[in-house]
Amino acid sequence: MSEERKAAPEQDWSAYRGVMIVIEHRRGAAKKVSWQLLGEGRKLADKLETSLLALVIGHDVEHLAAESIQYGADRVYLCQAPELLDYRTRPYSRVCLSAIHEIKPEIVLYGATATGRDLAGAIATHLPTGLTADCTELDVESHPSRLLMASRPAFSEKMMATILCKQYRPQMATARAGVFQALAPDPGRTGEVVHLEVREDYANTAAQVIAFLEEKSSVNLEEADIIVAGGRGLGGPEGFGLLRELAEVLGGEVGATRAAVDAGWITHEHQIGQTGHTVRPKLYIAAGISGAVQHTVGMQGSDVIIAVNKDPQAPIFQIAHYALAGDLFQIIPALTREFAKRRGIGYKAGDPGADLPDEAMTQTAAGRGV
Repeated sequence: MSEERKAAPEQDWSAYRGVMIVIEHRRGAAKKVSWQLLGEGRKLADKLETSLLALVIGHDVEHLAAESIQYGADRVYLCQAPELLDYRTRPYSRVCLSAIHEIKPEIVLYGATATGRDLAGAIATHLPTGLTADCTELDVESHPSRLLMASRPAFSEKMMATILCKQYRPQMATARAGVFQALAPDPGRTGEVVHLEVREDYANTAAQVIAFLEEKSSVNLEEADIIVAGGRGLGGPEGFGLLRELAEVLGGEVGATRAAVDAGWITHEHQIGQTGHTVRPKLYIAAGISGAVQHTVGMQGSDVIIAVNKDPQAPIFQIAHYALAGDLFQIIPALTREFAKRRGIGYKAGDPGADLPDEAMTQTAAGRGV
C-alpha cells in the first residue's frame, strides 16, 4: 500500500529581504550588464516594496559604489582588498557567500557573462538553492509568495520556460547582457555604503593572476554603440565585406543572424539573437534580415533600428524606426559613402556604390519610417 505523499512544510523566509545585484567590472571599469541589472532590479525591488542592494568586490573601487547608487541602488556593500584586484573564483565566491549569509537577500542577480556564470555557479554549489541561467525576462510575484519568475529560452529556443525557486532562498539567476534597460544615472541620488570585513583567507588560493592579455580582434557586440548586422539576404560571405566597410566608417561592430552563421559566412561570435548575443546599441542597421523572432528578440531594444530589405513586407520593418525597401547592395555602399563624407573619411571612387548619384541616398531615405 502506497503512502500518501505529504506536502512540504511552508518555510518562513521573512528574514530574507532585498534584491541584490553583483556588480561586475574589470579593474574598476564596470560592465554595462551591471547597470542594466540595477535598472531591472529597481523594478523588482519596488514591486516587492524592498531595497535594491549592490555588492562591489575589488580593490580601489569606491567609485563603483558611488556609481551603483547613481544607477538605482539603495545600499551598496563594498569589499576591498589588494588580493581582490582581479577576479578569481575562490576569493570572490567566498566574499559573495559571506555577504549572502550576513545580508540575507531574497534575490541575487548576476550578469550572464563568462565571469558572472563562473561566480554564480560556484556560489550555487555552496548554497541550498537553485540557479536559473541566461534569463531574458525577470518578474516577481508580490505578497505573499515574493517569488522570482526567471524566464529563459528552452527546447531549442522554441518556447520560453519560467523557473521558480519555491522552497529555498536566496533565489538566484544570471541574466543576459543587453536585455534590460539601465536607468539614467542620477548624480544627486543618495544611498548607503557598507564596508564589509576583509578576511585573511581571501588570499589563500592556489590560483594567481600573472597578467591579462587583451585580444585585439575580439568582437564586443554587447558593449557596442553601433552594430551593422547581416542575414540570409547577403547571399554569401562576400556580402559581409560591405557591412564591415560601413561598420568601420561608423566605428561599430558587425553582427549576424543564426542563418548567416550556420551557413559559414561569418563566425559565431558575431551571432545576435536567442542563441547568440542580446544587444542594445544606440544604432542597429539590419541588412538582408527578414526579422524572424529568434533574431529580433536579441536586438529589438536598440535605440534606433534601420532596416534594409528588398521585400517591403519583411517583418523586420514592423520594429524598425526607419525602413529602406530596396537593393542592399546599392543602399549599404551609398550609406557608407555618405557617412564617410560627413565624417571626413576617404572612400575610394572605385568602391562599390561610390559612384551612385546623390539621388540614390534621397530615394532610399524616403522609405517607410515605422
